[in-house]
Amino acid sequence: MTYQTLSTQVDADGVMLLTLNRPEQLNAFTVEMANELVDAFTRASDDDAVRAIVVTGAGKAFCAGMDLSVGGNVFGLDESQQPTMQDMQERLDDPAIHAGVRDTGGRVVLSIFNCKKPVIGAINGAAVGIGATMTLPMDIRLASEKARIGFVFGRIGIVPEACSSWFLPRIVGISQALEWTYMADIFDGHEAQRGGLVKCVVPPEQLLDEALKIARRIATERSAVGIALTRQMMYRNAAQPHPLAAHQVDSLAMFYTSIGDGKEGVQAFLDKRPAQFKGKASEMPPFYPWWE
Repeated sequence: MTYQTLSTQVDADGVMLLTLNRPEQLNAFTVEMANELVDAFTRASDDDAVRAIVVTGAGKAFCAGMDLSVGGNVFGLDESQQPTMQDMQERLDDPAIHAGVRDTGGRVVLSIFNCKKPVIGAINGAAVGIGATMTLPMDIRLASEKARIGFVFGRIGIVPEACSSWFLPRIVGISQALEWTYMADIFDGHEAQRGGLVKCVVPPEQLLDEALKIARRIATERSAVGIALTRQMMYRNAAQPHPLAAHQVDSLAMFYTSIGDGKEGVQAFLDKRPAQFKGKASEMPPFYPWWE
């Protein structure tokens, strides 16, 4: 696909590099970017040529937040409506609700959450507002020494969006999540690492190489089906009220992987050779998706 706000490329190892590509605007987020991100992650989820995804920003910023220079409601919302919780529960995909009420960042984050491929965030510069919250459903985040991160919603009188009230406390704990959102400060990568948000902070020139190294290892050494199941099991089972729910899913996942790529994995271990997994994320076991 040709996008106006993104660029994508897939290398021979199956790693997609997805770049937010509005460098003159510091990759500021727009409704068009939201729609293109949803499309890119939805396509990648079932594209067997893609085994892992690395997300970064063009130029000196990752994403400087919502583009506040657009006219009308800067968040793209339809102010003529008076939506209710019942609307959100019963009319979520109604065109009027979808285009005029639903948080655009949330639609992006849900597309990342539902993706079968592991996602690595390479935060190369400013990641503010939606620029910060869109990284939360990414599985591993790395930051450049030039990264500046901020959950700054309180500064302009709004609330954290993009499902961040679900993701952020799970990643950094409730107290740290509340401190960062209450204070609305902009902090560096080292503070993000201290709080558990990012894996490491590296020199700018090393950031993309480090992120790609992680992605390539997953893409070339792991079962696509096993990784897809593991990703959804971790996110969805962690929110279950009782471990029995995880046991039910684990049992089916173990059964089907043991008769699929698991056979090759065991034989490769016994032969002391690299495994050659053949499973495809486009051909998941029959119980998937179990939450529907």
